[in-house]
Amino acid sequence: MCDGGSAGVSLRTPLRPASVPLGLAMVASLVLAMPAGAAPARGAGGSSIPSSTVVGSPLRTDYIRDGEYWLDQYGIRKAWATTKGKGITIAVIDTGVDGTVPDLSGAVSGGADFSGHGSSNGQTPVGAESERNHGTMVASLAAGRGTSGGAGILGAAPEATIMPISIGFGSAATNSDQQIADAVTYAVDHGANIINMSLTRNTLAWPESWDKAFLYAMQHNVVIVAAAGNRGSGTEEVGAPATMPGVLTVAGVDRSEKASVDASAQGITIGVSAPSEELLGAVPGGGYVQWEGTSGSTPIVSGIVALVMASHPHMSADNVINRIVKTARDVGAKGADPIYGFGLVDAHAAVTAAVPSVSTNPMGDLSAWIHLNRRAAPTAVPTPPPTSTAVPVPSQADAGPRNPLGSLYPTPTQLHNVGLPLGILLLFVIVLVAMIVTATRHFRRLRRRD
Repeated sequence: MCDGGSAGVSLRTPLRPASVPLGLAMVASLVLAMPAGAAPARGAGGSSIPSSTVVGSPLRTDYIRDGEYWLDQYGIRKAWATTKGKGITIAVIDTGVDGTVPDLSGAVSGGADFSGHGSSNGQTPVGAESERNHGTMVASLAAGRGTSGGAGILGAAPEATIMPISIGFGSAATNSDQQIADAVTYAVDHGANIINMSLTRNTLAWPESWDKAFLYAMQHNVVIVAAAGNRGSGTEEVGAPATMPGVLTVAGVDRSEKASVDASAQGITIGVSAPSEELLGAVPGGGYVQWEGTSGSTPIVSGIVALVMASHPHMSADNVINRIVKTARDVGAKGADPIYGFGLVDAHAAVTAAVPSVSTNPMGDLSAWIHLNRRAAPTAVPTPPPTSTAVPVPSQADAGPRNPLGSLYPTPTQLHNVGLPLGILLLFVIVLVAMIVTATRHFRRLRRRD
């Protein structure tokens, strides 16, 4: 389910590779800790799960803070002079978020579980061992608050609140498509301003149950941010929910701001790009991993969306998204393109720049798409047959005595309808013939005189 990143290293207990869960492929391939030189595991359907690089010793906490290069490179720290996202809630629909992690202390509130295997508040990681860390890692990049002494991970919006919503897969779980629809609806009903979806269905299409749920979110001024997916996990082009109109889709770039080869995907629905390589994340129980994938790019952008919302509290979701894409630094082909979208996200510009207001979402209109593509076949409405009034046919007795000569002589009606016009025509012909005869005689007389 998670977006399938690659190259993350647990600093506490080595993670074992596992199959990509059915229903949703991991968009952030976690870098799995394996013995050096070990072959990559094979996922469901034969897909490869990227192998990991083994790190021999835990990362120092000061290294973690120093390693967050994106905070300065993408204008996030500069945007903090205006706001750090206080008052904004980011729902993380994922494998659950461990709220006891020091880096997330005080940042996690509310939540729910739709997997059937987690805790009621969404704060118990669910899923296979290789994926259960995913939700906590995502949350730390969105709203991590660091630890004492200026250490630990700071998210893009360190004063925003995380709403953890855990979903899961497998034979014991409910339908994953329906889990997501229910999770989106729950997030909206419980006050989320942003919904982070670091996952992909790996199909361009999506179930109709998502139509209603996602449209419900958009109609309630909620911004949905989704991962584009990763080529390294088998996602060559973006899949739902990143293909849905109105969703802010995030692609990944490397540290030099070039499109990532393995930790991104391409598609015409991409909105902006953000770092997807050499990322860091907090894991359940404490500790950190190094990882890559658009699963990490997405919460960075979700945090930036929170900064925009906090600094423009009365702005519509459409205009918030517009600020994000219109202030992005254009790279690649001029204008929006399927590799970078509108460009590299710029937090400071998104928060402070003067951007004209819009009346529509620059990422598309889901309502219009539904109307055009989900139009049901017209149902014939049964209507009663037209009412007719029976006209009685007169009997022979009512018609009077029959004229025995009726078949030889015309009736008065026939004389009126046929005889009269015929008589007039005959009279006209007679007059015309008489005039011709008279004219002929006159010309003959004139010739004789000559």
